[in-house]
Amino acid sequence: METSLHRELKRIYAGADAQSEVRHGKYRIDVVDGDELVEIQHGSLAAIRDKVRELLETHAVRVVKPIIAGKLLVKRSRKQGPVAERRRSPKQGTLFSLFDELVYFTKVFPHPRLTLEVVLVDVEEWRYPGRGRRRRYRKNDFVIEDQKLCQVLSTHRFRTAADLAALVPTHLPAPFHSGQLADALGVLRPVAQRIAYCFRETGAARLVGKQGNALLYELAAAPAAKRRRKAA
Repeated sequence: METSLHRELKRIYAGADAQSEVRHGKYRIDVVDGDELVEIQHGSLAAIRDKVRELLETHAVRVVKPIIAGKLLVKRSRKQGPVAERRRSPKQGTLFSLFDELVYFTKVFPHPRLTLEVVLVDVEEWRYPGRGRRRRYRKNDFVIEDQKLCQVLSTHRFRTAADLAALVPTHLPAPFHSGQLADALGVLRPVAQRIAYCFRETGAARLVGKQGNALLYELAAAPAAKRRRKAA
Protein backbone atom coordinates (compact mmCIF):
# COMPACT_ATOMS: atom_id res chain seq x y z
CA MET A 1 0.00 0.00 0.00
CA GLU A 2 1.32 3.44 -0.94
CA THR A 3 2.12 5.62 2.06
CA SER A 4 1.35 9.30 2.45
CA LEU A 5 5.13 9.88 2.48
CA HIS A 6 5.44 8.38 -1.00
CA ARG A 7 2.47 10.34 -2.32
CA GLU A 8 3.77 13.64 -0.92
CA LEU A 9 7.26 13.13 -2.37
CA LYS A 10 5.67 12.24 -5.68
CA ARG A 11 3.71 15.50 -5.55
CA ILE A 12 6.87 17.49 -4.75
CA TYR A 13 8.85 15.97 -7.61
CA ALA A 14 6.00 16.23 -10.09
CA GLY A 15 5.67 19.96 -9.44
CA ALA A 16 3.34 21.89 -11.71
CA ASP A 17 4.29 20.44 -15.10
CA ALA A 18 5.44 16.84 -14.69
CA GLN A 19 3.19 13.79 -14.87
CA SER A 20 2.84 11.13 -12.19
CA GLU A 21 1.98 7.43 -12.35
CA VAL A 22 2.79 7.13 -16.06
CA ARG A 23 2.88 3.80 -17.87
CA HIS A 24 6.20 3.31 -19.68
CA GLY A 25 6.41 -0.02 -21.45
CA LYS A 26 6.02 -2.74 -18.84
CA TYR A 27 6.76 -0.34 -15.99
CA ARG A 28 4.81 2.30 -14.09
CA ILE A 29 6.91 5.40 -13.42
CA ASP A 30 6.30 7.59 -10.36
CA VAL A 31 7.07 10.88 -12.13
CA VAL A 32 7.95 11.79 -15.73
CA ASP A 33 9.57 15.22 -15.91
CA GLY A 34 10.36 15.96 -19.54
CA ASP A 35 12.90 13.34 -20.63
CA GLU A 36 13.72 12.30 -17.06
CA LEU A 37 12.05 9.40 -15.26
CA VAL A 38 11.80 9.76 -11.48
CA GLU A 39 11.47 6.75 -9.21
CA ILE A 40 10.82 7.30 -5.48
CA GLN A 41 12.03 4.27 -3.56
CA HIS A 42 11.54 4.12 0.19
CA GLY A 43 12.10 0.36 0.14
CA SER A 44 15.19 -1.55 -0.88
CA LEU A 45 17.14 -0.28 -3.87
CA ALA A 46 17.66 -3.92 -4.79
CA ALA A 47 13.94 -4.15 -5.59
CA ILE A 48 14.25 -1.64 -8.45
CA ARG A 49 17.78 -2.50 -9.60
CA ASP A 50 16.76 -4.34 -12.76
CA LYS A 51 14.02 -1.83 -13.55
CA VAL A 52 16.41 1.12 -13.30
CA ARG A 53 19.11 -0.67 -15.31
CA GLU A 54 16.63 -1.26 -18.13
CA LEU A 55 15.24 2.29 -18.06
CA LEU A 56 18.76 3.73 -18.24
CA GLU A 57 19.23 2.18 -21.65
CA THR A 58 17.01 4.88 -23.16
CA HIS A 59 16.29 7.54 -20.49
CA ALA A 60 17.77 9.70 -17.80
CA VAL A 61 16.62 8.37 -14.44
CA ARG A 62 16.48 10.00 -11.02
CA VAL A 63 16.15 7.62 -8.09
CA VAL A 64 14.89 9.41 -4.99
CA LYS A 65 15.78 7.60 -1.78
CA PRO A 66 14.07 9.03 1.34
CA ILE A 67 15.85 8.35 4.62
CA ILE A 68 13.95 8.95 7.85
CA ALA A 69 16.16 11.20 9.98
CA GLY A 70 13.46 11.92 12.56
CA LYS A 71 10.25 10.16 13.47
CA LEU A 72 7.26 10.92 15.68
CA LEU A 73 5.54 7.68 16.67
CA VAL A 74 1.75 8.02 16.85
CA LYS A 75 0.25 4.92 18.45
CA ARG A 76 -3.43 4.06 18.28
CA SER A 77 -5.04 1.88 20.93
CA ARG A 78 -6.38 -0.34 18.13
CA LYS A 79 -6.90 -0.25 14.36
CA GLN A 80 -8.76 2.98 13.52
CA GLY A 81 -8.97 3.66 17.25
CA PRO A 82 -8.07 6.78 19.24
CA VAL A 83 -4.47 7.91 19.67
CA ALA A 84 -3.02 6.39 22.83
CA GLU A 85 0.52 7.80 22.75
CA ARG A 86 2.82 10.16 20.88
CA ARG A 87 6.59 10.09 21.31
CA ARG A 88 9.77 10.71 19.35
CA SER A 89 11.60 7.63 18.16
CA PRO A 90 15.22 7.37 19.35
CA LYS A 91 16.17 5.87 15.98
CA GLN A 92 17.58 8.38 13.51
CA GLY A 93 18.76 7.73 9.99
CA THR A 94 21.66 9.69 8.53
CA LEU A 95 23.10 10.29 5.11
CA PHE A 96 25.37 7.29 5.71
CA SER A 97 22.28 5.08 5.96
CA LEU A 98 22.32 5.26 2.17
CA PHE A 99 25.11 2.70 2.12
CA ASP A 100 22.87 0.07 3.74
CA GLU A 101 21.08 0.04 0.38
CA LEU A 102 23.83 1.09 -2.00
CA VAL A 103 25.67 -2.20 -1.39
CA TYR A 104 22.92 -3.82 -3.52
CA PHE A 105 22.97 -1.10 -6.18
CA THR A 106 26.63 -0.81 -7.13
CA LYS A 107 26.09 -2.66 -10.43
CA VAL A 108 23.84 0.22 -11.52
CA PHE A 109 25.40 3.29 -9.87
CA PRO A 110 27.24 5.22 -11.17
CA HIS A 111 25.84 5.64 -14.68
CA PRO A 112 26.03 8.70 -16.97
CA ARG A 113 22.24 9.01 -17.07
CA LEU A 114 21.56 8.21 -13.41
CA THR A 115 21.09 10.61 -10.51
CA LEU A 116 20.75 9.20 -7.00
CA GLU A 117 19.01 11.73 -4.79
CA VAL A 118 18.91 11.16 -1.03
CA VAL A 119 16.21 13.05 0.84
CA LEU A 120 16.45 13.24 4.63
CA VAL A 121 12.95 13.59 6.03
CA ASP A 122 11.08 13.98 9.28
CA VAL A 123 7.88 11.92 9.46
CA GLU A 124 4.95 10.86 11.58
CA GLU A 125 4.57 7.09 11.75
CA TRP A 126 1.06 5.92 12.67
CA ARG A 127 0.82 2.48 14.29
CA TYR A 128 -1.68 0.17 15.92
CA PRO A 129 -1.21 -3.11 17.82
CA GLY A 130 -0.66 -6.29 15.83
CA ARG A 131 -2.95 -9.30 16.06
CA GLY A 132 -2.46 -12.92 17.01
CA ARG A 133 -0.84 -14.89 19.80
CA ARG A 134 2.56 -13.34 19.24
CA ARG A 135 1.34 -10.13 20.94
CA ARG A 136 1.76 -11.90 24.30
CA TYR A 137 5.41 -12.58 23.59
CA ARG A 138 6.58 -9.61 21.51
CA LYS A 139 6.57 -6.24 23.19
CA ASN A 140 6.96 -4.33 19.92
CA ASP A 141 4.36 -6.16 17.83
CA PHE A 142 2.59 -3.48 15.76
CA VAL A 143 1.27 -2.67 12.31
CA ILE A 144 2.41 0.49 10.52
CA GLU A 145 -0.74 2.21 9.30
CA ASP A 146 0.92 5.09 7.48
CA GLN A 147 3.97 7.35 7.30
CA LYS A 148 3.31 11.04 6.77
CA LEU A 149 5.85 13.61 5.64
CA CYS A 150 6.37 16.44 8.12
CA GLN A 151 9.44 18.11 6.66
CA VAL A 152 12.20 17.66 4.08
CA LEU A 153 15.37 18.35 6.04
CA SER A 154 17.97 18.18 3.27
CA THR A 155 18.61 16.81 -0.20
CA HIS A 156 21.86 15.27 -1.46
CA ARG A 157 22.57 14.38 -5.10
CA PHE A 158 25.07 11.78 -6.27
CA ARG A 159 25.92 11.37 -9.94
CA THR A 160 29.50 10.08 -9.90
CA ALA A 161 31.85 8.04 -7.76
CA ALA A 162 33.63 11.29 -6.90
CA ASP A 163 30.38 12.57 -5.33
CA LEU A 164 30.52 9.64 -2.91
CA ALA A 165 34.21 10.22 -2.19
CA ALA A 166 33.43 13.86 -1.36
CA LEU A 167 31.66 12.66 1.82
CA VAL A 168 35.06 11.78 3.30
CA PRO A 169 36.88 14.51 5.27
CA THR A 170 40.30 15.55 4.03
CA HIS A 171 42.08 14.45 7.22
CA LEU A 172 41.54 10.78 6.38
CA PRO A 173 44.99 9.19 5.93
CA ALA A 174 46.03 7.66 2.63
CA PRO A 175 45.90 4.75 2.43
CA PHE A 176 43.17 4.06 5.01
CA HIS A 177 41.37 1.08 6.47
CA SER A 178 37.75 0.83 7.58
CA GLY A 179 38.61 1.60 11.21
CA GLN A 180 40.14 4.93 10.22
CA LEU A 181 37.19 5.61 7.94
CA ALA A 182 34.82 4.91 10.85
CA ASP A 183 36.68 7.41 13.05
CA ALA A 184 36.72 10.07 10.33
CA LEU A 185 32.99 9.77 9.63
CA GLY A 186 31.86 9.16 13.22
CA VAL A 187 30.19 5.84 12.41
CA LEU A 188 30.53 2.27 13.65
CA ARG A 189 33.10 0.11 11.93
CA PRO A 190 30.53 -2.23 10.28
CA VAL A 191 28.97 0.86 8.68
CA ALA A 192 32.41 2.01 7.52
CA GLN A 193 33.03 -1.44 6.03
CA ARG A 194 29.86 -1.11 3.95
CA ILE A 195 30.92 2.37 2.86
CA ALA A 196 34.39 1.11 1.91
CA TYR A 197 32.83 -1.74 -0.07
CA CYS A 198 30.59 0.70 -1.96
CA PHE A 199 33.55 2.98 -2.62
CA ARG A 200 35.50 0.07 -4.08
CA GLU A 201 32.64 -1.29 -6.19
CA THR A 202 31.66 2.11 -7.62
CA GLY A 203 35.23 3.23 -8.31
CA ALA A 204 35.31 5.89 -5.61
CA ALA A 205 38.26 4.08 -4.00
CA ARG A 206 40.69 1.35 -4.96
CA LEU A 207 42.11 -1.49 -2.93
CA VAL A 208 45.86 -1.00 -2.49
CA GLY A 209 46.92 -3.64 0.05
CA LYS A 210 46.47 -4.94 3.57
CA GLN A 211 47.59 -4.00 7.07
CA GLY A 212 47.32 -7.16 9.11
CA ASN A 213 43.79 -8.39 8.41
CA ALA A 214 42.53 -4.93 7.41
CA LEU A 215 42.12 -3.99 3.75
CA LEU A 216 43.73 -0.72 2.73
CA TYR A 217 42.11 1.73 0.33
CA GLU A 218 42.93 4.95 -1.47
CA LEU A 219 40.31 7.33 -2.76
CA ALA A 220 40.43 7.29 -6.55
CA ALA A 221 39.20 10.87 -6.76
CA ALA A 222 42.11 12.34 -4.77
CA PRO A 223 45.77 11.25 -5.13
CA ALA A 224 47.39 10.15 -1.89
CA ALA A 225 50.04 12.89 -1.92
CA LYS A 226 47.41 15.59 -2.34
CA ARG A 227 45.36 14.24 0.53
CA ARG A 228 48.41 14.11 2.80
CA ARG A 229 49.16 17.76 2.06
CA LYS A 230 45.56 18.69 2.93
CA ALA A 231 45.72 16.68 6.13
CA ALA A 232 48.96 18.39 7.11
